[in-house]
Amino acid sequence: MADEPKASPANEADSADRSEHLKAAEGAVLRADNLIAGYLPGVNILNGSDLYCQENELVGIIGPNGAGKSTLLKALFGLVRISSGKVTLKGNDITNQRADTLVSKGIGFVPQTNNVFPSLTIQENLEMGVYQRPKSFRKRFEFVGDLFPALIDRRAQRAGSLSGGERQMVAMGRALMMEPSVLLLDEPSAGLSPVMQDEVFVQTRRINRAGVSVVMVEQNARRCLQICDRGYVLDQGRNAYTASGKDLANDPKVIELYLGTLAGSHN
Repeated sequence: MADEPKASPANEADSADRSEHLKAAEGAVLRADNLIAGYLPGVNILNGSDLYCQENELVGIIGPNGAGKSTLLKALFGLVRISSGKVTLKGNDITNQRADTLVSKGIGFVPQTNNVFPSLTIQENLEMGVYQRPKSFRKRFEFVGDLFPALIDRRAQRAGSLSGGERQMVAMGRALMMEPSVLLLDEPSAGLSPVMQDEVFVQTRRINRAGVSVVMVEQNARRCLQICDRGYVLDQGRNAYTASGKDLANDPKVIELYLGTLAGSHN
């Protein structure tokens, strides 16, 4: 029927669509199954959320305010305790492991706010990103410099004097210093000018094409779906829809229920 969503509902545990989702998740570099998590005991923000990201894939997560998008990202990175469910990285269980341990295992994370050291220079910020492996600084500095040449040209400038968009580039560059296989981005375009938002999306795609899998929570839902390979729509801590970014962006139900209200929303 024309008014039925093309995207597959992923919140019915016994549905054929969920079975297909689980099958497609096999071999994923990062995978979360049936996560239940929250900030207070007995008060769950995630209520059975699933997610997977294959190697070299860019996955977007959108949804209304309070849907649990940032909570999901923080649960993946060990910042919110998971009470039930499982997270795996390259098939290895990493559920509830410490964030610094996850960094050493290949997960990078860029929070939405307070994501740079303002009193340090750009170079010092990047050095902090590789503090666990200081000998690899030169090699990774060159890699980040290829992605963000402006950072290298201004390496001696203090991060606190940069614009919001420039700080975002520093934060992304720092997270890449440990050579992550997966990069988690929490609302990278939030609070930025339209021009800098575009720059962030372009750079996110460049990072992905450089061989880094990306999972991105984003308040600019339409732009996110334009660049991601696959997308998830979260609602009340569960996956309401999941499909390719293009299919979600063109799905009548997703447009009606989510994209209209998300166009200018912020989490």
